[in-house]
Amino acid sequence: MRTIIIGGVAAGMSAAARLRRLDEARQITVFERGAYVSFANCGLPYHVGGVIPERSSLLLQTPESLASRFALEVHVHHEVVAIDTAARTVTVRDLVTGAERSEAYDDLVIATGATASPGPSAGHVPTHTLRSVEDVDRVLAVLDQAGPSPRVLVVGAGFIGLEAVENLHARGAQVTVVSRGEQVLSPLDPEMAASVLQTLRGAGVDVRLGVTVTGAAPGRVLLSDGSSVNASLVVEASGVRPDRRLADAAGIAVGPTGGIAVDGHHRTSAAHVWAVGDGVEKQDQLDGAPTLVTMAGLANRHGRAVADDIAGTEPEDAVPALGTGILAVLGTTVALVGWNERRLVAAGRPHRIVHTHPASHATYYPGAEPMAMKLLVDPATDRILGAQIVGGEGVDKRIDVIAVAMAAGLTASALSQLELAYAPQYGSAKDPVNMLGYVAENTTTGATRTVQWHELAAALDDGAVLVDVRSPAEHAAGAIPGAVNIPLDELRARHVELPDGPVVVHCQVGQRGHTAARLLMQLGHDVRNLDGGYKTWMAGTNAAVAGA
Repeated sequence: MRTIIIGGVAAGMSAAARLRRLDEARQITVFERGAYVSFANCGLPYHVGGVIPERSSLLLQTPESLASRFALEVHVHHEVVAIDTAARTVTVRDLVTGAERSEAYDDLVIATGATASPGPSAGHVPTHTLRSVEDVDRVLAVLDQAGPSPRVLVVGAGFIGLEAVENLHARGAQVTVVSRGEQVLSPLDPEMAASVLQTLRGAGVDVRLGVTVTGAAPGRVLLSDGSSVNASLVVEASGVRPDRRLADAAGIAVGPTGGIAVDGHHRTSAAHVWAVGDGVEKQDQLDGAPTLVTMAGLANRHGRAVADDIAGTEPEDAVPALGTGILAVLGTTVALVGWNERRLVAAGRPHRIVHTHPASHATYYPGAEPMAMKLLVDPATDRILGAQIVGGEGVDKRIDVIAVAMAAGLTASALSQLELAYAPQYGSAKDPVNMLGYVAENTTTGATRTVQWHELAAALDDGAVLVDVRSPAEHAAGAIPGAVNIPLDELRARHVELPDGPVVVHCQVGQRGHTAARLLMQLGHDVRNLDGGYKTWMAGTNAAVAGA
């Protein structure tokens, strides 16, 4: 039996190595159009920045090492240009000689991943993506020639774009980043993305929102707002699309997302053909619909599952994807899982929101760092729909706990019951994840009613009175227009000063506001707490201004 695998990076090599461990007798052939296989593509930007100084560290295996250890037949510089599913053959082109040949298979795995276009600046300014070792070599060659402080334009403010920004900044480049959207990191909701924008601009990165690249002249890139940016290099990171050219030509079904359609075992519509990786649809964990998730963890896991299916071990169907992701940007960590508020609103899906602003560990222990957390919850079932965290230390472990909770089907309120490791240098007796659960439980049971930062203006227009329960000094340092300052410790005695009708209370981050809301509710007032307090309102307001 012979299995041919098209693509020799994450999903393809995971499938090949697993299949060999399951079947020593099978002939396994891998065709990779690039010069390298099994390289650490997620580490590529960090070699550009010098964080990973040795290029060789990114090259995990070679055709020779794979042949020696796994008896794999790996061909680099070989591109599969056609698939004949009826004859069970592929046409392979040797990119060095140009010669083509036909190769027969019993089973075929398509792991061609996703692809990106170079963009309209190509031809006038060196323009490259950061998806392969060859890309990195070309980028470094341009940077080395451009001198100690080159001007670089990064197109796209998503995960790959901001990784490029961080590493170019580390090399001393003068970086401009442009985004067609009105914020950086579109998977985040605007109030969560605001601090990332502040971090970038605070580091001297020139961020242009709501613009695209329209063309270029030698050494200069033209933007849609009529401005231009001088640049020695353009890094194209505006997004990828599934590389489905082979599937299209072979008549293999493509799904509604544009990715190759597969079943729970990653089988395509063609017999004896599987597909895995960034070019393939996944099933969304929340609604079961097809989705595109370009994550290395899923690619490796699904490659392994394909090998199990080919070898006949009868694996379970693929687990739906949560889309868990994390990113470091100039000292700020950004992590997310599930759906964001924008997507929930667009889908018309009811949701409840919780914002908190805890510290990474006990504040009395030195080095505690702030974080902003957002939890999205189904109001009918208390199911966790998504989460976003922005901060410093500790963001990674909190998003992983929430991702595990979502996978296990725990409710938002159940987060309060998790027994998580605690010592002052690592967390708090009430961990930030526990606190999300407590707040979610309060909103679920009706112990506290809340209003979101973007709902406040409408509540005030409808006649609500806004009460700032922070100290006079905090109020003087920055206040929401129209707020009446009655400190929490004076509220019990002074609540009679409040007029009849609805009241919205707020503090700095929501905790004192909750106490105030509980007090006023029991004293007969119609009261809601501003979720996330002044800090969340300010972040959302700043984001709205930045995107205007």
